[in-house]
Amino acid sequence: MKTPKISSPKLNAGGLSSVVSSLKFTLSELGPLRSFSELKNINQKNGFDCPGCAWPDPDDRRDLTEFCENGAKAIAEEATQKRVDAAFFKKHSIQELLSWSDFELGKSGRFTEPLILKENATHYESITWANAFEEIANELNQLKSPDEAVFYTSGRTSNEAAFLYQLFVRLYGTNNLPDCSNMCHESSGVALKESIGVGKGSVTLDDFNFADCILVIGQNPGTNHPRMLTALQKASRNGCKIISINPLFETGLKSFAHPQEFWRWFGRGTPIASLHLPIRVNSDIAVLQGIMKEMLFEEDKLPGSIFDLEFIKTHCSDFEIFKENLRNVNWEVIIEQTGLSRENIRAAADIIMKSKNMICCWAMGLTQQTHAVEAIEEVVNLLLLGGHFGRKGAGVCPVRGHSNVQGDRTMGIYEKPAPDFLKALKKEFHFEPPDKNGFDTVESIKKMHNKEVHLFFAMGGNFLLATPDTEFTEEALKNCSLTVQVSTKLNRGHLITGKRALILPCLGRSDLDIKESGPQFVTVENSMGVVHSSRGNLVPLSTEQKSEVAIVAELAALTFKNSPESSKKLDWLKLAKNYDLIRDLIERVIPGFENFNIRVRKPSGFYLPNQVRDSKQFETSNSKAKFKRHQISEMKLERDQLVLMTLRSHDQFNTTIYGLDDRYRGVKNGRKVIFLNANDINELGFEAGDFVDITSHFAGQKRSVREFMIVKYEIPKKCAAAYFPETNILVPIDSVAGRSNTPTYKSIIISLAASNKK
Repeated sequence: MKTPKISSPKLNAGGLSSVVSSLKFTLSELGPLRSFSELKNINQKNGFDCPGCAWPDPDDRRDLTEFCENGAKAIAEEATQKRVDAAFFKKHSIQELLSWSDFELGKSGRFTEPLILKENATHYESITWANAFEEIANELNQLKSPDEAVFYTSGRTSNEAAFLYQLFVRLYGTNNLPDCSNMCHESSGVALKESIGVGKGSVTLDDFNFADCILVIGQNPGTNHPRMLTALQKASRNGCKIISINPLFETGLKSFAHPQEFWRWFGRGTPIASLHLPIRVNSDIAVLQGIMKEMLFEEDKLPGSIFDLEFIKTHCSDFEIFKENLRNVNWEVIIEQTGLSRENIRAAADIIMKSKNMICCWAMGLTQQTHAVEAIEEVVNLLLLGGHFGRKGAGVCPVRGHSNVQGDRTMGIYEKPAPDFLKALKKEFHFEPPDKNGFDTVESIKKMHNKEVHLFFAMGGNFLLATPDTEFTEEALKNCSLTVQVSTKLNRGHLITGKRALILPCLGRSDLDIKESGPQFVTVENSMGVVHSSRGNLVPLSTEQKSEVAIVAELAALTFKNSPESSKKLDWLKLAKNYDLIRDLIERVIPGFENFNIRVRKPSGFYLPNQVRDSKQFETSNSKAKFKRHQISEMKLERDQLVLMTLRSHDQFNTTIYGLDDRYRGVKNGRKVIFLNANDINELGFEAGDFVDITSHFAGQKRSVREFMIVKYEIPKKCAAAYFPETNILVPIDSVAGRSNTPTYKSIIISLAASNKK
């Protein structure tokens, strides 16, 4: 293992270095002509949707280069001409590949034919599509109960594939439809649904042009949602005050030089955050209550001067109870938990109290902590005080990390389906959908571990490395009789399998999808509820690569071949030949998709209705937005303990590792590092550059990872940060956020010990 090289963090995101990095990566993977062909089509109105983040595209004019550095890297890896086929696996055994790094595995290439790993085999080998489908259908039809199968989905899946997939699964008889939302924005959906009645954001991209205050909390746009920086830059230039609340003052929130503004490449760029509050990990509830407590102090002096009392009276409930709870919050607890001074908190409150149109944005920093749902409800409380809903430039903005993760939920990929959705399925397809809740991601892992689930089917993603408690999850997958993965590229999850395993190669977003009826397109939904088309342009590497739609349809047709129920006798193969027919079904089942095939052919697609955004209607139990009251949960640490949060490097998208550098944080040539406060390093008896073993502590359990290099960094005392998926092993399967069951990747109590490495 090479020793990482450390330099000073960058002060400016974007600029020339971003351009150089994008071009270097794409040219090395694709060459000049193929690079140009792909990059000019990303996120264009007649192009394909970037498989990276779910940040929306402008409704009107699109820039020639409507993509970010990570988007360019994602497409370069998808459009590679390297192949992973039977010949590749004949050369490389499973045991050998397990010794490769995740970076090396991801660079191997695209799957170009269906593959099977037979029981006790050491190598994958080729299998025909017909035989692969036969393997799966036979296994499904031999299970004692449909609940012995789990059907996972990643956010890459299109609306059309997701709708067919959930329909197939529910016709089969189960709601076991875990997805990547369970590990990212599940907490957002739970909190928003309960407090404002809609589990999605309430703003559009255009709202950022009208906001006078934007709160970015628990989010790193520069690395995880780089195109968001364009909106923040424009807002900053318009005079909008941007507040950053995060343990790390990430580069993208310090300053941004738009890569298309070449005349600014060598300057400092545009300052983004007007104020940064470096809170301790997991103290978001405390800082939000501190801000609101300062606001209440001023409101008491002159009622109506700070709070929008008319909005609160007309549209909200439980305000008096909330206000009384806020009065009783102890300032000493707030300051001790956050690590901030009251002056810091007051500075944020001063900006917010002057705001007429405020947007609050957040991501995994909020959603993956122990009290994630409560923290997001406090964000809603803050917005409700100022009436920041249902008007231009104001509202909630949970920033999704995968291109169609929100669309998958809209299509019914959810283990807890709404009764109205099941009624619509029953009416359209004439069957009784299962109404018992299925297993979410954490529950699915436990059920596999307990040998209560025997078949695991994954529609995309890297389930093994995205989930917590890696060794526990490995054991769970190995307990299955059959694991099936619909995939584009090789990852470690293809090497940790059930007794038998199948890899089904699918088309990517950039690939042409041509059927007998002509070229097909799919649709996706972005973070702000816009549904639009996506059309690939590259000739696939192999005729053996099928679309996700075709894979679901052909599997369903074979699985239900001998079924007596007429409801299962859909013409699945006809649907796979013409996606317009699937969109017709979606239109009849899911509200908001009227005239789907007509509206989605408009260049920018269409907005789904959002009653909070459009008409200040809150579909809660009492038709009011609900103020929620919470106690500050005090995290208690032993003298030698820290609280760790996991994060991405700048050369990474989710579990996909593009390279071994983190340019913005000054880390080069390595990922096994842990970022620590200088005082903590000294007090624990270490020095920067030392190697340590990290041990997590939860409910008497311990888990460890070895040989991580200490990096001195500007991070609050008693806090630490390290990259995932390398540290996912530290998160116990039972350490989850209340009410959302999301793994607590941002609330890991750890201790450090000197490593044997020198």
